[in-house]
Amino acid sequence: MDLLQKDGYLLRAPEPEDLACMVRFENTPSLWEVSNATGPYSRYHLKQYIANNRNDLYEDRQLRLMIESPEKEVVGIIDLFNFEPFHHRAEVGIVIAAPYRQKGVGQLALQLLMEHCFDFIGIHQLYAHIDVTNEASIRLFKKCGFEQCGYLKEWMRTGKNYRDVVIVQCLNS
Repeated sequence: MDLLQKDGYLLRAPEPEDLACMVRFENTPSLWEVSNATGPYSRYHLKQYIANNRNDLYEDRQLRLMIESPEKEVVGIIDLFNFEPFHHRAEVGIVIAAPYRQKGVGQLALQLLMEHCFDFIGIHQLYAHIDVTNEASIRLFKKCGFEQCGYLKEWMRTGKNYRDVVIVQCLNS
């Protein structure tokens, strides 16, 4: 079995035909708070990203993978970022399209990413910062073996307010 494929779902590099999908995900205002975006991305910028990104974690210091369904539809995106090659750690972010949430797609994608990171890339530690009100995301990461290791008060700005986050991590033991 391919390392990045299971039950018909596939994690793959972004392709030019993913532009419209990436524009939708990146320009959803409710996601800006958790992604640290300060506004929308242009189609041009995302087109350049797809064309110029090598999708090599060591070269780009990030790895973006599209989550493709058995029907060949992009149903989400999973990212590694804040990669620290000396310490062998990276932060994880994931977004699943609303119709596919609570159906195991996120768990499958996160497990595939973890296998790839731990078994192929040699990462020692994956972690995520999760808004304390995002119970679904906290459950997802915990189901995949992440443990809460920290709590940051008023870490994320949302409008004129701030929200706390939990830090979860999974070690490749």
